[in-house]
Amino acid sequence: MTIPIRNRDLCAYDLISLGECMIRLSPPGHERLEYANRLEVWVGGAEYHVAYALARLGMRTGWVSRLPDNPLGRLILNHGRAVGVDMKHVVLVPYDGVGKESRVGLNFTEVGTGLRSSVTMYDRGHSAASQMRPGQVNWESLFQNLGVSWFHLGGIFTALSKETALVAEEAMRAAKEAGTIVSYDLNFRSKLWSSEQAQRVTRPLLQYMDFLIGNEEDFQKVLGYAIEGVDERLLELPTESYKAMVGKVVRDYPDLKGVGTTLREVVSGLVNNWSGILYYDGAFYESRRYEGLEIEDRVGGGDGFASGLIYGFLNNWTPEECVELGTAHGALIQSTRGDTSMISLDEVLHVMSGGTARIKR
Repeated sequence: MTIPIRNRDLCAYDLISLGECMIRLSPPGHERLEYANRLEVWVGGAEYHVAYALARLGMRTGWVSRLPDNPLGRLILNHGRAVGVDMKHVVLVPYDGVGKESRVGLNFTEVGTGLRSSVTMYDRGHSAASQMRPGQVNWESLFQNLGVSWFHLGGIFTALSKETALVAEEAMRAAKEAGTIVSYDLNFRSKLWSSEQAQRVTRPLLQYMDFLIGNEEDFQKVLGYAIEGVDERLLELPTESYKAMVGKVVRDYPDLKGVGTTLREVVSGLVNNWSGILYYDGAFYESRRYEGLEIEDRVGGGDGFASGLIYGFLNNWTPEECVELGTAHGALIQSTRGDTSMISLDEVLHVMSGGTARIKR
């Protein structure tokens, strides 16, 4: 089976993503929020990360969301524009001066170390993106007239409100009707909804998806698939158990063309074992395993994996190359501070080819 990607020469965009983007505020280094007297400012949101990373890899991308027309909204717009992400499809709304109606969501993130894990505290109520409604974006014009090869979204946006779940369905349906490939990152967030809510909302949406992306917890919490032989702490992740679970998913949803995941074993806050698996066309493909991967900031690693996979498929790489690219890209993104990618294609290819971290002079 060859994935039927629309001719990129006939499309205005290689990829469009839909989702919320927030401002992240973090204490420097591994300091605690409770004692912070200064905060770093970063821009971040799962689907935004994918469009941003692919733009850095040379792809034509755009991002769809809803933002208030104020300095924080413009910070998000300008950050994406700086690497070439098209922002013209973002719905901008007037700012009321205090954020009662629409605001940019915030998240406060401590970067963990040693036995102390990274922790995120949300302050995202009443965000502009959570108030998106069906009919606010002309999806038919975007997918049919302008043309999009690949559409990406995920469970964080869907979980924001009942209305955003309807927007997700509206967008995916329009993409499928236009022949655009749809990928969906399950991205379970317990602070946004329960496992029961996630399963009730997500299962009917699977009919529109071509690619599923998610880790072992995502499949358990969002789709209700157990992984045999894995305890609740997820300290060890046997690949054969994961493959058996994916086999059940694709049997239940035979229209899925691919399933990708990262396998992360947490040794400490700054050291993980990291690898990736791709199911495609009836076979599994495993990446190189990055033992003892040293991490500067783990936020965005999974989105780096997703964007790497998508890059590979859009450029007609083999499944083996796609999963290696996604895993290497996700590993490199975790080597930098902040949410969005600072990684170039040359750097990814260097790691994929077995290149080391020796200094380059």
